[in-house]
Amino acid sequence: MFFDAVRTNKRVVQIFLALITLPFAFWGVDSYVRNMGAGSDLASVGDSKITMPQFDQAWRAQQERMRQALGANFRPEAMNTPAAKLAVLNSLIDQRLLLLEAAKGRLAAGDDQLRAVIGKIPALQENGQFSLARYQAVLAAQGMSQAQFEGQLRQDLTLQQLIAAIGETSIVGDAVLDRLLHIQAEERQIAESRITPEQFAGQVKVDTESVRKYYEENGKRFEVAEQARVEYVVLSLEGLLAQVKPADAEVSAWYDSHKDRYQQAEEKRASHILIATGSDVEQAKQAKAKADEVLKEVQKSPARFAELARQYSQDPGSADKGGDLGFFARGTMVKPFEEAAFKLRESDAPVLVQSDFGYHIIKVTGSKPGRQRALAEVRPEIEEELKRQTASRQFAESAEAFSNMVYEQPDSLQPAAERFKLKSQQSGWLPRNATQEMLPALGQLGNQKVLAAVFSEDSLKNRRNTEVVEIAPNTLLAARVVDYRPASVKPLEAVKADIEAALKTREEAALARAAGESRLRELQQGADDKVAWATIGNVSRQETRRLPPAALKAIFKGDVSKLPAYVGAEVGGGTYALFRITKVSYPEKVDDGRRKALQREYGTILGQEDFAAYLAGLRQRYKIDINRSALESKER
Repeated sequence: MFFDAVRTNKRVVQIFLALITLPFAFWGVDSYVRNMGAGSDLASVGDSKITMPQFDQAWRAQQERMRQALGANFRPEAMNTPAAKLAVLNSLIDQRLLLLEAAKGRLAAGDDQLRAVIGKIPALQENGQFSLARYQAVLAAQGMSQAQFEGQLRQDLTLQQLIAAIGETSIVGDAVLDRLLHIQAEERQIAESRITPEQFAGQVKVDTESVRKYYEENGKRFEVAEQARVEYVVLSLEGLLAQVKPADAEVSAWYDSHKDRYQQAEEKRASHILIATGSDVEQAKQAKAKADEVLKEVQKSPARFAELARQYSQDPGSADKGGDLGFFARGTMVKPFEEAAFKLRESDAPVLVQSDFGYHIIKVTGSKPGRQRALAEVRPEIEEELKRQTASRQFAESAEAFSNMVYEQPDSLQPAAERFKLKSQQSGWLPRNATQEMLPALGQLGNQKVLAAVFSEDSLKNRRNTEVVEIAPNTLLAARVVDYRPASVKPLEAVKADIEAALKTREEAALARAAGESRLRELQQGADDKVAWATIGNVSRQETRRLPPAALKAIFKGDVSKLPAYVGAEVGGGTYALFRITKVSYPEKVDDGRRKALQREYGTILGQEDFAAYLAGLRQRYKIDINRSALESKER
């Protein structure tokens, strides 16, 4: 969805919306704050109800967001839990609380604000300008009406007003900021000495009893999971597309009945020089005077238009191109600009017009008259559309029949493959408990629902077809087990060498840690420093690339009231590191940019805390009832 494009005004607002936003179910604010239904409703907030349809829409939207974020690693079953569903419901409750408060405070997004936000959404623009045609096309592709989108957007903007009023009012005091900067800017001069497990390689002996005990205590580590090989068939919209070829007569008939869709509108190509107006009357006067001055230069030297555009234009999208905006049709530019451009011919002198963006000096550089595109030109488009229509219809008609046949003839997939002209495919060995990292390598079978069906009791014992699983939009898969390996445990002899190596590595690491901790105690108690140190230099709390987190934590936690100071930490791979701190210093001056960045960051944290407290307060103020039995029934 392109709603994300409207959530870029303020950082704090973005964070809070991310925390509580689930798409609304296309009912207006009024319907959210009214009593809606009873009995089977999932929750009530005061007198306002959260209904099953509202929850279902939010649930589907959350699943889609997770699917887009995780891709092949998305596991629908991981979301199908009481905790996940309660989290979605709580998000809806938070939304409802905010909308109730917004209604009480008479907060609402006005039409002007709505138009301004929509006009700035990049997905709805052509050549940097709002396009009504693109707006309508994008909404159609999303399956939304203009009223639905604008209603949802208006609610988003209303929430932003309330959230911003709370989250952006946090103030970070100078004293607090100075203290934070002091902590962040601190630097400690250190040297390092590492004690590695390899230093104790000859001191560790692993006996047979230790190996046997480890094997018995860690049996699960040596398990080989159940495995199965399957044959499977896939019914998909894309597969049906390959089987469809529209007849010439069908293509011609479609063209004749949809000629209006293949009319190419008149287009103009223009260049402009934009002088933007400011926010007050005086700035607007100055912009007009500047525009008149530049227009005179253009009129004096028309051939220098591109040069003057690069020099004066305040349109970042076209200035570097000499003001060139390319070809555009009606409905893509702001109205004053469009009216002037379509009146001009290439031979006409540039004109000056005003729009909401400022003053434009417009020069038309090309024209394309409107025309009817020929059948030969649009044939590929029509064929693709007809193929997709036919395939979509066939898929809708076939999906249920495919599922029924797989179920009703459970001993073979061959009848379904023959009827629907599907290729029967063979898999390699599939593990029962495949991890998320393993799923992509399994291809179309890399789906947790598919694996659950394959390893079901009926599938394994009776070798019956699995249920049909939707593995992707418009893609159905059914499988049948052809071979099976039960779970087993590798014998001790097969893993003995691995166990010995693991035990040896563990003991060597333990010796390294013990030696390091012993030496650290001696240094901290004043023993002679005879360690061979390697100088690292100054480090700060931001030195995450040079030192591991455990080392930095130990270094800046160390007591530096007396120098040199000594600290130690395990730094990975069984290595224990000693650090000698010889100097503590602070920069004389903190960069102003760094100060402002920290102020913003800490302000955001405070804003989050304020907003969380505000929501907690609302939950105390309103009576909230959750129908847990209704929520649990959705698990069945």
